[in-house]
Amino acid sequence: MTKKIAVINDLSGFGKCSLTAAISAIAAMGVQPCPLPTAVLSAQTGYPNYYCDDYTDRMELIYKEWEKMQVHFDGIYTGFMSGEHQIRKVLEFLDIFYEKDTFLLVDPVMGDNGNRYPIFTSELVAEMKSLVSRADIITPNLTELCLLTGTDYHMIKVMTEEKHLVTVAEQMARNLMTGGTKEVLVTGIRFADEESGQEMMGNLAVTEKNVSFSAFPFIGESFSGTGDLFASVIAGGRARGDSLPDAMKLAGEMIEQAIRDSVKNHVPRNDGVDYEKYLWMLGEKNRLDQ
Repeated sequence: MTKKIAVINDLSGFGKCSLTAAISAIAAMGVQPCPLPTAVLSAQTGYPNYYCDDYTDRMELIYKEWEKMQVHFDGIYTGFMSGEHQIRKVLEFLDIFYEKDTFLLVDPVMGDNGNRYPIFTSELVAEMKSLVSRADIITPNLTELCLLTGTDYHMIKVMTEEKHLVTVAEQMARNLMTGGTKEVLVTGIRFADEESGQEMMGNLAVTEKNVSFSAFPFIGESFSGTGDLFASVIAGGRARGDSLPDAMKLAGEMIEQAIRDSVKNHVPRNDGVDYEKYLWMLGEKNRLDQ
């Protein structure tokens, strides 16, 4: 029987992010994505203008019907939340559908590059910490990891050596894990390679017993939706039984190829990366052939 993941996120018509990214990536991995929209937008919020239809009050109407159907999810994956009110809806969802054999992946979208997103409030952080504490795996970037652990991002920003960044990120992750989170995958760790001087982008997976680090050349551009694609591949990998290091490496490889193409073709950052042609890399057959 096909594995199923409930994907709780917004749907944006343009920007190749959120549910658009999640549905395509997870489906390509042989797993069924079951979307629960938090909002419907004409385009992601990085564009100058967009229309947003908030679905908070309708989320319960959808998942109550799922409850009547007595559906079971192998995984639950949450992304962007527009405020603490939506996180409370997610917590109610977990009370119904989060079972012993269900994993919870939380992408705690709150900021990037040391900057908090406009939705950021102390109430949202408090609710996000509550959600994160229940998660089997979370995928914060360095900014979000700092927000969740009360760490000064500027302390991290001045570090340029891989070993220092990895050590500090691991310690922050382990501090967070004392609150209940089982595994932490930190994304977007930028550093300069000691030998070549090449700027790199790394991801760090921290579990109770192991640490795994994977890095790729930083192409020089940040695009909409890459974080969503990354978290989606991790969720799909967990559902089909991939190890966390393997899923992390696979996500990094696919996204690196997509970014290279997008930079070469001068794709606007708000439009998102041209990843569609690389979805084949996520397929079950390709994974088994390697």
